[in-house]
Amino acid sequence: MKMKLTILEIVGTLVLALLIFLGVHFTLESRQVDGSCMEPNLYTGQRVLVCKAAYWFGDPHRGDVIVFRKPGEPERVLIKRIIGMPGDRLEIQDGQVYIGDELLEEPYIKESTSSDYSSIEIPMGHYFVMGDNRDYSSDSRSWGTMPRENIIGKAWLCYWPLSDWHLVSGHSYH
Repeated sequence: MKMKLTILEIVGTLVLALLIFLGVHFTLESRQVDGSCMEPNLYTGQRVLVCKAAYWFGDPHRGDVIVFRKPGEPERVLIKRIIGMPGDRLEIQDGQVYIGDELLEEPYIKESTSSDYSSIEIPMGHYFVMGDNRDYSSDSRSWGTMPRENIIGKAWLCYWPLSDWHLVSGHSYH
Protein backbone atom coordinates (compact mmCIF):
# COMPACT_ATOMS: atom_id res chain seq x y z
CA MET A 1 0.00 0.00 0.00
CA LYS A 2 2.79 2.39 0.94
CA MET A 3 4.69 1.56 -2.28
CA LYS A 4 1.55 2.22 -4.34
CA LEU A 5 1.10 5.62 -2.66
CA THR A 6 4.76 6.55 -3.36
CA ILE A 7 4.42 5.62 -7.05
CA LEU A 8 1.22 7.72 -7.31
CA GLU A 9 3.00 10.69 -5.71
CA ILE A 10 5.93 10.39 -8.14
CA VAL A 11 3.62 10.10 -11.16
CA GLY A 12 1.54 13.05 -9.91
CA THR A 13 4.67 15.16 -9.45
CA LEU A 14 5.94 14.26 -12.94
CA VAL A 15 2.58 15.12 -14.52
CA LEU A 16 2.49 18.45 -12.69
CA ALA A 17 6.08 19.24 -13.76
CA LEU A 18 5.19 18.37 -17.37
CA LEU A 19 2.11 20.61 -17.28
CA ILE A 20 4.16 23.50 -15.87
CA PHE A 21 6.87 22.96 -18.50
CA LEU A 22 4.34 22.88 -21.35
CA GLY A 23 2.53 25.94 -19.98
CA VAL A 24 5.76 27.95 -19.89
CA HIS A 25 6.93 26.60 -23.25
CA PHE A 26 3.74 27.63 -25.06
CA THR A 27 3.35 31.05 -23.40
CA LEU A 28 6.89 32.44 -22.93
CA GLU A 29 9.98 32.62 -25.09
CA SER A 30 13.40 34.15 -24.56
CA ARG A 31 14.95 36.30 -27.30
CA GLN A 32 18.18 38.27 -27.56
CA VAL A 33 18.15 41.85 -28.85
CA ASP A 34 20.36 42.14 -31.91
CA GLY A 35 21.27 45.60 -33.19
CA SER A 36 20.74 49.21 -32.15
CA CYS A 37 17.26 49.67 -33.66
CA MET A 38 15.45 49.83 -30.29
CA GLU A 39 17.86 52.14 -28.45
CA PRO A 40 17.55 53.89 -26.04
CA ASN A 41 15.05 51.35 -24.66
CA LEU A 42 16.70 48.03 -25.58
CA TYR A 43 20.34 47.34 -26.45
CA THR A 44 22.26 44.64 -28.32
CA GLY A 45 22.89 41.61 -26.13
CA GLN A 46 19.99 42.16 -23.75
CA ARG A 47 17.62 39.23 -23.34
CA VAL A 48 13.86 39.69 -23.21
CA LEU A 49 11.01 37.40 -22.28
CA VAL A 50 8.34 37.38 -24.96
CA CYS A 51 4.77 36.65 -23.95
CA LYS A 52 3.45 34.49 -26.80
CA ALA A 53 -0.02 34.42 -25.19
CA ALA A 54 -0.38 38.22 -25.19
CA TYR A 55 -2.54 38.32 -28.30
CA TRP A 56 -4.41 35.01 -28.05
CA PHE A 57 -7.58 36.76 -26.92
CA GLY A 58 -7.01 40.34 -28.02
CA ASP A 59 -5.32 42.46 -30.61
CA PRO A 60 -1.98 44.29 -30.47
CA HIS A 61 -2.05 48.01 -29.66
CA ARG A 62 -0.19 51.02 -30.96
CA GLY A 63 2.94 51.42 -28.84
CA ASP A 64 3.40 47.70 -28.07
CA VAL A 65 6.93 46.34 -28.48
CA ILE A 66 6.59 43.07 -30.36
CA VAL A 67 8.74 40.21 -31.62
CA PHE A 68 7.84 38.90 -35.08
CA ARG A 69 9.03 37.09 -38.16
CA LYS A 70 10.21 39.53 -40.83
CA PRO A 71 7.92 39.59 -43.89
CA GLY A 72 9.65 37.82 -46.78
CA GLU A 73 12.31 36.35 -44.45
CA PRO A 74 10.41 34.16 -41.93
CA GLU A 75 13.65 32.74 -40.48
CA ARG A 76 14.62 36.26 -39.34
CA VAL A 77 13.06 37.40 -36.04
CA LEU A 78 12.92 41.13 -35.23
CA ILE A 79 11.81 43.35 -32.37
CA LYS A 80 10.06 46.66 -33.14
CA ARG A 81 7.29 48.92 -31.88
CA ILE A 82 3.81 49.02 -33.43
CA ILE A 83 3.26 52.51 -34.83
CA GLY A 84 0.41 52.05 -37.31
CA MET A 85 -2.72 49.95 -36.88
CA PRO A 86 -4.91 48.25 -39.51
CA GLY A 87 -6.94 50.89 -41.36
CA ASP A 88 -4.73 53.83 -40.27
CA ARG A 89 -3.47 56.40 -42.74
CA LEU A 90 0.16 56.95 -41.76
CA GLU A 91 2.64 59.52 -43.03
CA ILE A 92 6.03 60.80 -41.89
CA GLN A 93 6.67 64.50 -42.56
CA ASP A 94 9.76 66.38 -41.39
CA GLY A 95 10.70 63.33 -39.32
CA GLN A 96 7.38 63.30 -37.42
CA VAL A 97 4.81 60.47 -37.62
CA TYR A 98 1.22 61.41 -38.38
CA ILE A 99 -1.75 59.10 -38.00
CA GLY A 100 -4.49 60.65 -40.10
CA ASP A 101 -3.89 64.36 -39.53
CA GLU A 102 -2.70 64.00 -35.92
CA LEU A 103 0.92 64.07 -34.81
CA LEU A 104 1.79 60.86 -32.96
CA GLU A 105 3.19 61.49 -29.48
CA GLU A 106 6.32 59.33 -29.12
CA PRO A 107 8.00 59.80 -25.72
CA TYR A 108 9.96 56.56 -26.15
CA ILE A 109 12.26 57.87 -28.91
CA LYS A 110 15.35 59.99 -28.36
CA GLU A 111 15.14 61.77 -31.71
CA SER A 112 12.85 61.69 -34.72
CA THR A 113 13.83 60.20 -38.04
CA SER A 114 15.60 62.25 -40.66
CA SER A 115 13.51 60.73 -43.45
CA ASP A 116 9.96 61.21 -44.68
CA TYR A 117 7.48 58.55 -45.75
CA SER A 118 4.62 59.02 -48.18
CA SER A 119 1.08 58.54 -46.95
CA ILE A 120 0.01 54.90 -46.73
CA GLU A 121 -3.24 53.24 -45.72
CA ILE A 122 -2.37 50.22 -43.61
CA PRO A 123 -4.26 47.14 -44.85
CA MET A 124 -6.56 45.24 -42.51
CA GLY A 125 -4.66 42.52 -40.68
CA HIS A 126 -1.34 44.41 -41.03
CA TYR A 127 0.74 46.69 -38.81
CA PHE A 128 3.33 49.39 -39.46
CA VAL A 129 6.32 48.79 -37.16
CA MET A 130 9.38 50.92 -36.48
CA GLY A 131 12.42 50.75 -34.26
CA ASP A 132 12.81 53.40 -31.55
CA ASN A 133 16.21 54.38 -32.96
CA ARG A 134 14.65 55.51 -36.22
CA ASP A 135 17.69 56.29 -38.35
CA TYR A 136 19.29 52.92 -37.49
CA SER A 137 16.26 50.68 -37.98
CA SER A 138 15.22 48.51 -40.90
CA ASP A 139 11.45 48.46 -40.50
CA SER A 140 8.13 48.97 -42.28
CA ARG A 141 9.56 52.05 -44.00
CA SER A 142 11.87 49.80 -46.02
CA TRP A 143 9.99 46.48 -46.32
CA GLY A 144 6.34 47.40 -45.89
CA THR A 145 3.62 46.48 -43.43
CA MET A 146 3.79 43.39 -41.27
CA PRO A 147 0.96 40.81 -41.26
CA ARG A 148 -0.68 39.89 -37.93
CA GLU A 149 0.20 36.22 -38.37
CA ASN A 150 3.93 37.08 -38.24
CA ILE A 151 3.69 38.22 -34.61
CA ILE A 152 5.33 35.82 -32.16
CA GLY A 153 4.43 37.83 -29.07
CA LYS A 154 4.80 40.94 -26.99
CA ALA A 155 8.17 41.80 -25.45
CA TRP A 156 7.47 41.77 -21.75
CA LEU A 157 10.56 41.66 -19.54
CA CYS A 158 14.21 42.48 -20.10
CA TYR A 159 15.98 40.09 -17.73
CA TRP A 160 19.61 40.03 -18.86
CA PRO A 161 22.00 41.40 -17.93
CA LEU A 162 20.62 41.49 -14.41
CA SER A 163 21.77 45.09 -13.97
CA ASP A 164 19.37 46.09 -16.81
CA TRP A 165 16.35 44.16 -15.48
CA HIS A 166 13.12 46.03 -16.31
CA LEU A 167 9.67 45.64 -17.81
CA VAL A 168 9.66 46.44 -21.52
CA SER A 169 7.62 49.57 -21.74
CA GLY A 170 4.93 49.84 -24.33
CA HIS A 171 3.17 53.14 -24.67
CA SER A 172 -0.55 53.28 -24.15
CA TYR A 173 -2.51 55.46 -26.56
CA HIS A 174 -5.94 54.67 -25.15
